[in-house]
Amino acid sequence: MAKRKSRSGYEPDPKMKFTFGLWTVGNPGADPFGGPTRERIPPWKIADIVGSVGAYGVNFHDNDLIPIDATAEEAAAIKKDFRKALRDNGLKVPMATTNLFSDPVFKDGAFTSNNAAIRAYAIQKTMRAMDLGAEFGARIYVFWGGREGCETDAAKDPVEAIKRSREAMNFLCEYSISQGYGYKFAMEAKPNEPRAHIYNAVTGSYLAFINTLDHPEMVGVNPEVAHEHMAGLNFVHQVAAALEAGKLFHIDLNDQEFGRYDQDFRFASANLKHAFFLVKLLEDNKYNGPRHFDSHAYRTSDYTDVKSFAAGSMRSYMILKEKAERWNNDRAIQSIVKQVNAAAPAVSKLTKKFTKKNAKALLAADLDRVQLAKAKLPYEKLDQLTMEIIMGVQ
Repeated sequence: MAKRKSRSGYEPDPKMKFTFGLWTVGNPGADPFGGPTRERIPPWKIADIVGSVGAYGVNFHDNDLIPIDATAEEAAAIKKDFRKALRDNGLKVPMATTNLFSDPVFKDGAFTSNNAAIRAYAIQKTMRAMDLGAEFGARIYVFWGGREGCETDAAKDPVEAIKRSREAMNFLCEYSISQGYGYKFAMEAKPNEPRAHIYNAVTGSYLAFINTLDHPEMVGVNPEVAHEHMAGLNFVHQVAAALEAGKLFHIDLNDQEFGRYDQDFRFASANLKHAFFLVKLLEDNKYNGPRHFDSHAYRTSDYTDVKSFAAGSMRSYMILKEKAERWNNDRAIQSIVKQVNAAAPAVSKLTKKFTKKNAKALLAADLDRVQLAKAKLPYEKLDQLTMEIIMGVQ
C-alpha cells in the first residue's frame, strides 16, 4: 500500500522514526467499564493503517502479533501476512516487548511473583518473545512491569522483589548476548495501574536500578508521558535526566491529564506547553531513537477517525518541532536567554573541578549576595513570548 503524502508542510519525516504499536492503532476501544466499540483487526491490517499515514514503523508485544494459545501453523500464517504488510508499506519493527500482564498467570507479578515457577515462565516467555522480535528486525526491547507490584505490602517483600527483577534482567541480558541479538533494553516506569503500587514507579528509580545490573551498558529507559504525569511529575525533567545519563533508548509519546488514570491521549492533545518543551528537549539534544506513540484513539472513534488520531500524533510533533526551531531563533527570546544565563568566567573556571588552589581562590572571591540578588530575571516576559510562539502569533 502506498503511503499517503501530506501537502500541509508537516508531513512525517522518516528521520523522526515515528512508530505506533499494534496495540495502539489496533485498540478496539474497550475500557474497564465497557467492551470494544471497534472490531478487532488483524496485525496486517493495522500495518496497512500505520503505513497509510506515513509512519516509519510498527512495534508489538508478543501476543499482539501471535495469540498466546496460537498453534505453530496459525503463528506461521500470521507472521507471513504481517511480514508482507510490512514490506508493502515500507515499515520497520524497531522495538518489541513481552505481554507479562494480561494472562491470569501474572495476576501477582511476572519477574517479581512469589512463585518461582511463574518467575521462570515469565523469563521463558520473554526469551521466546525476544526471538520473535529479532525475527522481525527489532533492536530495542522494552520492559514494562505492569503487574510487578502489590495491593498490600503484606503480600510481598519489596526488597526481594527488586532482587528478583535484577536476576531476571541479568539473565535476559546474557540471553541476548548469547543469541547475538544486539538488543538495547529499555525499562518503562509507571506508578500504578493495573497494580495499586508498581515497583520502580518513576524513571529515576530505573536509572538507579540499571547501575546495579551485570550489563548496565545494555540497559536504558523508555519513559512515557502519561506515566510520569499520573504521578504529577514534570515529564520533561525525567527525560532530561535520562538524556544526561545517556540512557534514553526509547520514548513513549502520548498525553495525560495530571493525577488521572492512564488515559493515553493523542500526543500534545492535553498539555500543549509540556509537549512543546518535550519536543524542544529531544530536538535540541539530537535524540535519534524511535519516537513511539503509545496512545490510542477515543473510544468514540471508528477506524477512519483512528487514522486521524495516528496522523494527528505525528503532525503535532512536526508542528511543535518547527515552533521549537522558531523559539531557538527568536531574537527577543534569545536576548533574554543570554541575559539570564549570566557568564562569570573568572569564577566559573574555579567550580569546574576541585583543586586546593581553586578552593582557596573561591573562598577569597568577592561574591556579593546583595548585588547578585539584584540580577534581573524577566521570566514572565520569556514565558509569554514562549506562549505566543506556541499559539502562533510570534
